[in-house]
Amino acid sequence: MRLLSTLQRKQTGRNSLLLASASLISIAVCSAAPIASFAAEIQKPVPDSSGLDDHAFGNSFASQDDDNSGRRREKGKRRPNILYIVADDLGYSDLHAFGGEINTPNIDQLAAQGTVFTNFHTSAVCAVTRSMMYSGADHHLVGEGTMGAPSDERKGLPGYEGYLNDRALSVAQLLRDGGYHTYIAGKWHLGSNIALGQTPVSWGFEHSYVLLGGATANHFGHEAVGSQNYASDGVYVQPGQPGQPGGDGTDFYDTDFYAQKLISYIDAGLGDGKPFLAFATFTSPHWPLQVPEPYLSKYSGFYNAGYEPVRARRLHRMKELGIISRDFIPYPGRAETLTASPPTANYGTPAAKYINAINPNPPVGDPSFVDYGPGLVDPLWSSLTPAQQQTQARYMEIFAGMVENLDHNIGLLIQHLKDIGEYDNTFIIFHSDNGAEGWPLSAQQELYNEQPANFANLGQSGSNVQYGLRWAEVSATPLNLVKGYTGEGGVSVPAIVHLPGQTQQYATVRDFIHIRDSAPTLLALAGIAPPTTPAPPLLNADGVDQNAGKVVYDGRYVYPMSGLSFLDKVNDARTRPFYSFAGLNQWEETRGRPLHLEPVGEEIYGRTYLHKGPWKAIFTEPPLGPLDGHWQLFNIETDRGETHDLSAQYPALLQQLITDWKNYMKSVGGVEPLQPKGYY
Repeated sequence: MRLLSTLQRKQTGRNSLLLASASLISIAVCSAAPIASFAAEIQKPVPDSSGLDDHAFGNSFASQDDDNSGRRREKGKRRPNILYIVADDLGYSDLHAFGGEINTPNIDQLAAQGTVFTNFHTSAVCAVTRSMMYSGADHHLVGEGTMGAPSDERKGLPGYEGYLNDRALSVAQLLRDGGYHTYIAGKWHLGSNIALGQTPVSWGFEHSYVLLGGATANHFGHEAVGSQNYASDGVYVQPGQPGQPGGDGTDFYDTDFYAQKLISYIDAGLGDGKPFLAFATFTSPHWPLQVPEPYLSKYSGFYNAGYEPVRARRLHRMKELGIISRDFIPYPGRAETLTASPPTANYGTPAAKYINAINPNPPVGDPSFVDYGPGLVDPLWSSLTPAQQQTQARYMEIFAGMVENLDHNIGLLIQHLKDIGEYDNTFIIFHSDNGAEGWPLSAQQELYNEQPANFANLGQSGSNVQYGLRWAEVSATPLNLVKGYTGEGGVSVPAIVHLPGQTQQYATVRDFIHIRDSAPTLLALAGIAPPTTPAPPLLNADGVDQNAGKVVYDGRYVYPMSGLSFLDKVNDARTRPFYSFAGLNQWEETRGRPLHLEPVGEEIYGRTYLHKGPWKAIFTEPPLGPLDGHWQLFNIETDRGETHDLSAQYPALLQQLITDWKNYMKSVGGVEPLQPKGYY
């Protein structure tokens, strides 16, 4: 309550507002807000926070030196365990510690005894993120040039296999070879053919129980006889079948099951003195939105006010918590579209020439590239019928229940580490695999879900629920766009790191961190050097060395890790004062040298970005992107909401960034598709 006492000493004219805000912040540290009050709370006007004391709200968690540093050094003589937790399609603001209203006390506690990363970047989709998370290399090099094998002109090209290819390293294999137990329970999504070596058992995991594909049809199991959607230690399994988890009348819910399975793996390996690397790659809150009681009913009525009140409250809390600055300009959301905008005349015909990142628009590109596809229907809350509002509110209630259930299971994992005496020697990292999922249900499915009998079953086994574009915008608050796109809302995710023995919150890390940095960080923790022996030349018929840039490991020629360890960022956060939002760029004086001085590029579905210093160039195809098809330019340090396109103001700078992006694509063998197009 030290923060509350500090606030009470502020001048009288601001006491009531400060005390109300202090309550929110104290809750973020100690416990989640009583959720029963939220439905009424979000309908209240959002207070003006412009006059609040910056130092009081610079960081909701005290940033002090750990008072157990001696113990941590002693523990450091033994290599740390690693618990790597991944959420599936969790948005930037969904967690209570990141401004959300959802009850997540265990993740809040992890943040209160960890380091919050506010600028952690993944890819825009899950399989692509995972390929880089394990390999530490760009996804175009290791088999996931796009999510799954493409069916367009890139089909069959190197790097577009649709699974983790034989040119990839695996951090699990490196740590296992270095003396670690290695486990995974949850989602894999990097190949499903056991015989061809595409599953975790072939990538260094000692024990594994995984969903092989990108999504389950039913979080409650009920797999068909002989299905090949799941694998356990290199054998196909079917949860729900007799003799298997969820069979014989036993309960099965995948998030609950994965947590307990990982606990069983950890327990089985205790006693031999070896540390463990355990990946908890949960499938929550990925669609279909389903969750058991009491979570299914817990948020009943909470979201009846609609999208904007929830988004406004989140934005306010994010500023109070210090996740974003007080003068942050949020992405305002997509303009309402009640009917789908039409495609161009040649769309879908052999004559079509689609606007893309290589041919964006005249005068930069070829003026004959003018085509693009149809738009999406995306109404605001006020345009929905009462029945539609009811189903939309129910979707978000179920989503919130899934997130709280996820938090509960993360709490079980962490508590178990404490119970067995391993918590103080465990490095924990948590993040989402990409931004919030905006894929809308079909109009037919929406009508089906509105029917009373079907509505009553929403969120239960067999129901089909996705919460759509507008709730995804809420989850992405305050950032631009959602999963599948390279706007910040698609690639920036909540992330938290906890060091072994850490008992205090360290200063927030605001530097740009990339998912490729995770694997090198784990190697640094384990004291294992990455392979560096150059692969011998292998010339093809054209005299091109196919082993250029590769290294030798375990008899294979593989691409080295190109990410960078961010351990120094966490150590730096431990020693510096917390940041206060007195100005847009004040963090420059405390965050130190940027981890990435080089340009960082990305391409997925033909959507792109190039991040370099304070600048970000981005291409999004029309009609969601600019209708004339131009690349956009943002000062990402002063405009992370991507609201002010500077492309016309700085054309030369933009062209340099586009050139940097083309060089990036060449360096990783990336191929821009002729038609930029996502999965919906």
